[in-house]
Amino acid sequence: MTPDHRLPSHSSTARVEAVERVKDWTRSRFELGEAEIVIVTESVPKLPGYPPLQTAVSFWTGDKTRHHFSVFKPVAEVAEEDIPPAWMKESLALSDGIPCSCC
Repeated sequence: MTPDHRLPSHSSTARVEAVERVKDWTRSRFELGEAEIVIVTESVPKLPGYPPLQTAVSFWTGDKTRHHFSVFKPVAEVAEEDIPPAWMKESLALSDGIPCSCC
């Protein structure tokens, strides 16, 4: 990876803490158990017009349904109010056979 394509350097401890915060908020908001997987990633969007960094969150429920959402800011800047409301949980589910290249 060339230096131009690297994410800005952040303290690894601060990054881990930010990721864990987002995971905890997601678990709480969507009433997910500790056994349910939550993945938080930060990436550089490839499409024009997007912010320089975005945070993608994916989680799987007990029935193995994958859900996802994106927050258009770096993980360190994500706030609890950026997590979608609980009533949106089903609309965040990916349908079988429909690929998602956004996150």
